[in-house]
Amino acid sequence: MNTSTLAFQSNQLQKNLGDPYLRLQLDRQTQAVLPMEDTQEVLVVPVGRIMPMPNMPACVLGLLNQRSRVFWVIDLPQMLELQALDTEVQQYNLAIVRVGDIPLGLVVEKVKGVMRFTADLMQSPIGTVAPGLIPYLRGCLLQKTEVLLV
Repeated sequence: MNTSTLAFQSNQLQKNLGDPYLRLQLDRQTQAVLPMEDTQEVLVVPVGRIMPMPNMPACVLGLLNQRSRVFWVIDLPQMLELQALDTEVQQYNLAIVRVGDIPLGLVVEKVKGVMRFTADLMQSPIGTVAPGLIPYLRGCLLQKTEVLLV
């Protein structure tokens, strides 16, 4: 087999496994996944690197300067009306995502890695999760012991 045949087979195998998603622990009970196509990088950032801004909602932690880029940092669980992150931590787990052309830092309890699944496994979140979460979701993925927010 030549290299182009191997590359084609590799791409087909990855498509069969599904699209990649970044898996996040939002709070003790809630996990979510973000499409990797929207994710730029994952960082562990000391709390002191985030500059608090006055008169912002409680979920907005402030601004972060990372590699000459400045972007807003959000406590994602608090924004989703889940349990806010512990304020006594020394560092934050941060996923930098793109919302349109705007980079945004999402602070979560833990980044759990990457998983793959196909879009046909995604189900409607209506009736499965709290109604306040629905506007933020593409769907949910029902696992044996948990529900992953997409």
